[in-house]
Amino acid sequence: MPFAQLVIGPPGSGKSTYCDGMHQFMSAIGRKCSVVNLDPANDRTSYPVALDVRDLVTIDEIMEQEDLGPNGGVLYALEELEHNFEWLEERLKALGDDYILFDCPGQVELFTHHSSLRNIFFRLQKLGYRLVVLHLTDSIVLSRPSLYISSLLLALRSMLQMDLPHLNVLTKIDNLRNYPNLPFNLDFYTEVQDLSYLLPFLDKEQTSGIPGPQPADLATTGSDVDNNPPTSKFSALNEAIVDLVQDYALVGFETLAVEDKRSMMILLRAIDRAGGYAFGGVEGANDTVWQVAMQQDAITMDARDVQERWLDRREGMDEEERKAWEQEVGPVSDTAVGDAQGAVETKVPNDAGNRARPNDDEDMEDLEEMKKFMEKKDSGIKIVRK
Repeated sequence: MPFAQLVIGPPGSGKSTYCDGMHQFMSAIGRKCSVVNLDPANDRTSYPVALDVRDLVTIDEIMEQEDLGPNGGVLYALEELEHNFEWLEERLKALGDDYILFDCPGQVELFTHHSSLRNIFFRLQKLGYRLVVLHLTDSIVLSRPSLYISSLLLALRSMLQMDLPHLNVLTKIDNLRNYPNLPFNLDFYTEVQDLSYLLPFLDKEQTSGIPGPQPADLATTGSDVDNNPPTSKFSALNEAIVDLVQDYALVGFETLAVEDKRSMMILLRAIDRAGGYAFGGVEGANDTVWQVAMQQDAITMDARDVQERWLDRREGMDEEERKAWEQEVGPVSDTAVGDAQGAVETKVPNDAGNRARPNDDEDMEDLEEMKKFMEKKDSGIKIVRK
């Protein structure tokens, strides 16, 4: 029973970067993983490509032969892939039961109203793949109410269009500190509750006429906005859109800093629960549903913890992590200096955890928690897989 993530999202949301980081992270925890590129315009990938749609069709060929632009060429390429699905199926069989990451194009039409990508996903499901759609959104959308509301509508539409297990993710959360202060805590945006509190800020943005992220001197508190409520000709429309999103009550966000291993670990656990990996993997074949549900390792990181890490106490926690790294590599550095008399420089390992180091057991301690989550346990109930 192979598992797969379908990575979608608008351009610049970090899809290819995520696939690269998740591929390295899965390799570090011992989960065999392959990346499939479904973007015919993506000719520069930072990850090892196991299967590339560009071997079937390229955007340059389509634009030249069909006289189409870039967006139309991508849509045409996905239609070609749908019509030649046997080509994809045959090459996926060669990957066996690898965990697959599908890096999808960034054209929003493909996951809002165009049918080809959706049909491809459903045919993958018929092949036996357990799929989870991962919709990535750049966290810069939190800097302006209009961007955030637009992202909510896009996420909601893609959830209804894909009709599969779905997770929405705010990426680049570690860059949020570089933007003006948010009027609400991070959990307000991730849990998407009571958006009516955002309406005064949305009205103020529309009446200010200033495009782009809101300048720091215009960022006000909720009380300031309430005392001087602006009037906008779109107020009724804003309220109707907010009510629409809240009536469906489907949209929520996970958070991700792709260079932070703990953030990747928390997100992977959420994906595993959404796709059933916790119940369907070989390592969990003898676990009961109750055991999996009650595992302490299945606890997610609260949005308030994310805010503390990347907004409230970023400098302090960065310093704590730096000291922890120094303590971890300290003995290795001393040995290297003693043996080579200062000629060898010991480097701090990168976040991907994919470099060879003198003592792998010590250097991989921060991944032991994830490995324990994947360990096989004997509950006395034997499940026979056919």
